[in-house]
Amino acid sequence: MVKKLQKIADKKAATGGAPNMAQLFDSQLASSIKDSAAQIWQAGLGAFAKAQGEGSKVFDSLVKEGMSIQRKTQAVAEEKLGEVSGRMTKLSEEVQNKAGQHWDKLEAIFEERVAKAMGRLGVPTAKEMAELGKRVAALEGRRAAPVKKAAAKSGAKTPAKRAPVGKAAVKRAPAKRASAA
Repeated sequence: MVKKLQKIADKKAATGGAPNMAQLFDSQLASSIKDSAAQIWQAGLGAFAKAQGEGSKVFDSLVKEGMSIQRKTQAVAEEKLGEVSGRMTKLSEEVQNKAGQHWDKLEAIFEERVAKAMGRLGVPTAKEMAELGKRVAALEGRRAAPVKKAAAKSGAKTPAKRAPVGKAAVKRAPAKRASAA
């Protein structure tokens, strides 16, 4: 700006006019400041208009970029959620298998202890009851054979009465007495 004023002063001196340097400098300075202020104001208005016009474009591009980032993070989150879900399912199955094994062991121990207690009380086992049933069936089969033969020989039409079966029919053998030698 000072250079501009210097050039103007040099022109005036060359043309022969010798105005007062201070007056010239003040009027030119004021004019130059006015022009600079007007240019600054116009530049500011232009920047504002440009920012206003491009601001919506920038805002829209930021929204699009944000949506893109959101989709990516959602995809990553869903992938991680799937991994965690798979791990939890696997862990749940492992825990369930271990619990089932322990439950089976506990059940076997319980059954074994109940069987021992019932054995101490003299309660027959299912296996012993099945064997007893077979023996009773075999004895009934032997008993029925002679009765059928006798009925066939005598010509009787009514079979002989059966002996009662059950607790009332079971008789204990007399206890053996130890002989004194």
